[in-house]
Amino acid sequence: MYRWGLITSLGVILGYLAVIAANTRHFFTDDSESQYTGLWVFFGRAYRDGHFPFLIPEQWMTGNYTNEEAGLFNPPQLLINLIAPSVPNLAVYATIVKLVFAIIVGLGVYRVCLAYGSRPQWAAVAGVAMPFTGFFLFFDEASWFTAMSGTAWMIHAWASSERYLRGKGGPIPVFVYLYLAISVQYVFPAVEAVLMLLAVAVGYLVCHYDDVAAAGATVWQRVRTLLTPLTKLAATAVFAGLAGLLTFLPSMLSAQVSWRGNSQINNDQFLTVPWSESLNASLPSTLPAFTSWWGYVQPLPMTYIAWFLIPALAFVDWKAAQKHWKQFVAIALFALMALMWTAGPGTVGPLRWPARVLPMLALGLLVLVCVLLGRFATLRDTRKRIIAGAVLILALWVRSFSADPHDAVWHLLSAVIVAGLGVGAVWLGRTRGTAAAVALTIAAMVPIAYFQVRSVQPTPMSWNLPANREDAKAAFPKFHGGTTIQLSDRGLLQPADKSLDGAYGSLVWGNYAKDLELNYVNGYTPNGHFYFGEMLCMRWDGSVCPDAYRRMFTPEPTTGRNLADLMLIDRVVLQKAMFPDAGDQPAPEGWHFVDVPGHEKYIWVLERDGGPISSINGRIADTHDVTATSSGETDTTSSARVTSETGGQVVFARLGWPGYRVTLNGKTIPFKTVSKVFVSVDIPAGTNNAELEVSWRPPGWKIGIGSAAAGLVGLGFLQWLYIRDRRRKQGAPLTEQLSDDPDRELVGSAQ
Repeated sequence: MYRWGLITSLGVILGYLAVIAANTRHFFTDDSESQYTGLWVFFGRAYRDGHFPFLIPEQWMTGNYTNEEAGLFNPPQLLINLIAPSVPNLAVYATIVKLVFAIIVGLGVYRVCLAYGSRPQWAAVAGVAMPFTGFFLFFDEASWFTAMSGTAWMIHAWASSERYLRGKGGPIPVFVYLYLAISVQYVFPAVEAVLMLLAVAVGYLVCHYDDVAAAGATVWQRVRTLLTPLTKLAATAVFAGLAGLLTFLPSMLSAQVSWRGNSQINNDQFLTVPWSESLNASLPSTLPAFTSWWGYVQPLPMTYIAWFLIPALAFVDWKAAQKHWKQFVAIALFALMALMWTAGPGTVGPLRWPARVLPMLALGLLVLVCVLLGRFATLRDTRKRIIAGAVLILALWVRSFSADPHDAVWHLLSAVIVAGLGVGAVWLGRTRGTAAAVALTIAAMVPIAYFQVRSVQPTPMSWNLPANREDAKAAFPKFHGGTTIQLSDRGLLQPADKSLDGAYGSLVWGNYAKDLELNYVNGYTPNGHFYFGEMLCMRWDGSVCPDAYRRMFTPEPTTGRNLADLMLIDRVVLQKAMFPDAGDQPAPEGWHFVDVPGHEKYIWVLERDGGPISSINGRIADTHDVTATSSGETDTTSSARVTSETGGQVVFARLGWPGYRVTLNGKTIPFKTVSKVFVSVDIPAGTNNAELEVSWRPPGWKIGIGSAAAGLVGLGFLQWLYIRDRRRKQGAPLTEQLSDDPDRELVGSAQ
């Protein structure tokens, strides 16, 4: 088994090398280049400075990291962050990190297949295939890293859950893998883990109900025998959920002011995948038909799974498999739930874009088919089975042609290649054995991955942000300290602008400023503050609308101060493509345009006449009828001495996220927000040199810490039960041990 596990890892590595040969930046694309790697660098620098950043007020778009996909409490993610600042080339680093997780994914699928009785050879086929399935390769691995890492841990949780149910493993692996899947801070793997556990539980009940009933025990004994393992598994999952509650509780309690505050269930056609598109699963050329950013016919093989998946169904001994159908219920149910989800609804609260579940469908079908092959593959009646396989390949071609008729010849060539590979695998199986057939099956995945990636170049997803941080920092303007806001629109970039010699030498979008170690308001956020975004019409990537310049310098009605003052902005960078005449007009009062040699093509830069103000008086942005002097500042706390004879107001340059608490001389007082954005405090009349403290903690943090402690205590109890039961079983007679083995039929059927 270990040998085939190593082969699984080697197959994944070879596939990765093929993808890199086709596109060296494949794993540094879209969100990976614009969101995640910037976060890695930012957090790594903070850790090295002895700082754990939950909240950075100056990063108005992204600064509440309990609300982002940051993996704040995920140990592997913390290690990734810690290493990141030492690697100058982010494309290289992202590729290495993702290769490690791809191997984890492959080995997880390998373990799941073994848990259901597959021979190691076919388990390895499934393990190698999973990282190169269409949606997973072109989206989760290329772009959405938290989806990839969460999926990796969820798959291992599946294998460990099956082992725990059967008494082959303890609760700790299940707990750890579930916690890691939850704590990546991306909701899909957590929900998918729940579906997986449901499928495993149903499968266990179906498999063992008849065995328990045949034992002739009382009704209570039957129920106890069936439910005790399931209860322990459910308890382990609950305890893992309690430990991971702090991951999502702050964002849940902040939903009322965030972009994801809508808890409705809506259906639309965007990234909802018709079930018929799954018939494309084995044709490498497939370009499915459903609505996305690129229209109706997609430019990427999103629904592809593996070249052998569908044709291999012709070489399963279905009569033999039928006798053991109960053992496939869990796998089939998981695949069915994933298939149902991919077709909609389009949005369920924070869960949107059902196509994101395509990797779960690929996972379920790969495990199902490879377990069937690993236990019931046959070459009897070879000619009839080859004909059946040909019919299945024809169906693949028909569906792919129907979705994308303009590439009919390419689809036909793809079908011929799949047929040839299938015939080769059958011939090797007959003449050289299973290992040879498996070797061809795996080897064919490598060139297929290469040609799939190569055929879609240039990828429509790439931002083409600079990968080398040192080169990028050297090319960028040398701004000296302070807080900068950029008013721009990434949509105005032309292809020639997307380089260091172009706009990326002067402008930032997404989390690119974090790559450069600069302090910008702008950033990439999938879950920003709704009212701040509306105030400046700032979008998820840091782009703004043309009216943002006017809004920035228009007085806020209740304070009379403009937004630049209330945010304590020191510098404003204007994109010339958006504001071509701004520098030819008078600067706003109190500001002046400065020259930035070498960057005149792309930006205007405004700075304050009197120099930066962000560090003069803490984060105190405005006062009315109050004298307020900062006495201390941290990211989460502002302290000031305040005096007011008649009562007044202090406004802080802090975004009004839930979680703030205000005290005056140690006594809690209420606070409010200005324009639903800025934290402000009303100071009572007669206040004299009082200590005002504005502090923030993640909402629900005490509940989260308490629930984590409860989860760990519960895990300890379950581990004690497991050790006790294992010792009892080891001391029991051999015949009793065999009678209690839930795997005895499964193992026998796999031989």
